[in-house]
Amino acid sequence: MKKIDLSHLDDLALGSVFLATGGGGDPHVPQLITEQAIKAYGPISLIAPEALDDDAFIVPIGNVGAPTVSLELLPSVDEAAKTIDAFEAHVGRKVDAVASFEIGGGNSLIPLVAAAVKGIPVVDGDGMGRALPEAQMMSYAIAGVRPTPALALDYAGNQATFQTKTTEVYERHIRSFAMAAGGMITTAEHAMSGAELKRSVIPGTLSFSIELGRTLRENRGQAEGLLKPLQDIFVPSIYGECRLVFQGKVIDKATRIVGGYDVGEATIDRFDGSGEPLKISIKNEYLLATIGDKVIASVPDLIVIVDYETGTPINAERLRYGHRVAVFAVGCPEFYRTPEALRVVEPRCFGFDIDYVPLEKL
Repeated sequence: MKKIDLSHLDDLALGSVFLATGGGGDPHVPQLITEQAIKAYGPISLIAPEALDDDAFIVPIGNVGAPTVSLELLPSVDEAAKTIDAFEAHVGRKVDAVASFEIGGGNSLIPLVAAAVKGIPVVDGDGMGRALPEAQMMSYAIAGVRPTPALALDYAGNQATFQTKTTEVYERHIRSFAMAAGGMITTAEHAMSGAELKRSVIPGTLSFSIELGRTLRENRGQAEGLLKPLQDIFVPSIYGECRLVFQGKVIDKATRIVGGYDVGEATIDRFDGSGEPLKISIKNEYLLATIGDKVIASVPDLIVIVDYETGTPINAERLRYGHRVAVFAVGCPEFYRTPEALRVVEPRCFGFDIDYVPLEKL
């Protein structure tokens, strides 16, 4: 079992924002909270999925809501641990380890805070291998893990519990509570055994995020210089393909909160103004990249926007007019190319009238 300490947090935050494809929440405040938790309670144990007992009780925890709200409705140091405490009281069972919903910015760090305060391990893996906007899109749900019983805590300490027949129904209910609670809540859901986690988790993504963050930090600079180091780390990983697909300036970006999600579009023009611009469709995450009628990359593959000068990944809620950016595309884990996964994550699930074509075939 490895340990996550203060020396890992900058790289973890940086790498997880890259994998989050624009979503997952801004990591700045969650990172500060994680630092406080580690200083108070010590390093956090990082446990590999295969090291868990089959009968261990694991609970994923994270934030649910519109990422824009996370810039204003800030989490507290004890919020994640209180959510786990309340969940344990609700189900009458102690949690042996926590896991991440998604390897995404703030949502990569929230489980670490709960783990530090509770003195339990965090699983080296997550339920998406990236960030996606809806609960039924988690690998846990796709593999048959039930989302409920679930518990949510809002910023004022109010609790809500959920018991639904399907993950799709749960998604509607949890999203409605998030909207009613100001736009952002902390939830514990998809509780499972160690055996269930081993067949449903996307493994190794926390340690991979630390390695990815280190790569970004050590190769900080203009985007062209990042491509080779990124390919060196991605090609042998569970992700595979990595491409630099566009460079230019953001000439338009508009999102609004619709049904508890940040929904909108960004337009990026080439630096020299030639050719058609790149359009990025957003629903919390960057989901579709097109030039005219041509698809450059689409969900479930990863679309990542970074600052052109530094290579720092940019969350969708922080992307602004005038930003000079580069756009990378990365393949998704093989799990998300299975028929079972594509039924809930292919482009048509987001309203795009196109079939999914893997990045390496585009």
